Amino acid sequence: MANVSAIQRGRNLLEKCSLFSSLDEKARREIATYARLRSFIAGEPICRLGDHGDSMMAVIAGIVRISLPTVRGKEIILADLRSGELFGEIALLDGRPRSANATALTNCELMVLERRNVIPFLERNPAASLKLMEFLCARIRRSDERMADIAFFNLPVRLAKTLLSYQPQGRGAIKLSLSQSELAEMSGGTREKVNRCLRDWHRRGILELKDRWTIIRRPEALRELVDSA
Repeated sequence: MANVSAIQRGRNLLEKCSLFSSLDEKARREIATYARLRSFIAGEPICRLGDHGDSMMAVIAGIVRISLPTVRGKEIILADLRSGELFGEIALLDGRPRSANATALTNCELMVLERRNVIPFLERNPAASLKLMEFLCARIRRSDERMADIAFFNLPVRLAKTLLSYQPQGRGAIKLSLSQSELAEMSGGTREKVNRCLRDWHRRGILELKDRWTIIRRPEALRELVDSA
């Protein structure tokens, strides 16, 4: 029964996903019926760079990390995706191998849509095709912005933008459990330089470093730094 409930919850979320929001109710229900539920435990690979890609996935519960391996054996963290977000759409559309790694950062539930179902659905529903194009364009813009940040902004600005990207809805402090190595990978710096920057902000009361948590006390100070860059 619990599994049936999880599947229904996943399908309900998929129907409300922004990618399919422009469709009528019948079409949303149709695409949701194609989805199947998959679960992953924390740390488990979901797909790897170069894997055969024949599906895209929606995050129902948990956090999925998208990353790229480097020649030095480390990873560049591209995004941490939460409930309602999609990934795997590039390989689904062109039928080519995966363009990045996807790993379950926490225990995750995903709804999987297979290429053999999605492509005919998109052909029958031009509105969904246009929405998917907008979705892909937004991804490309974020990628371009990331490359521009690395090229033109110093580490404090890049790190501030990374921290602010985790700001929750509404008010309250931003509380992150990301390691300094992870923050370095996200902001295009080294762990040592990230450590120095965080320590400086800690002394200035912008954030607090406590029990492996980074707690942003004054996000407005980080926004001022970004806006003045």
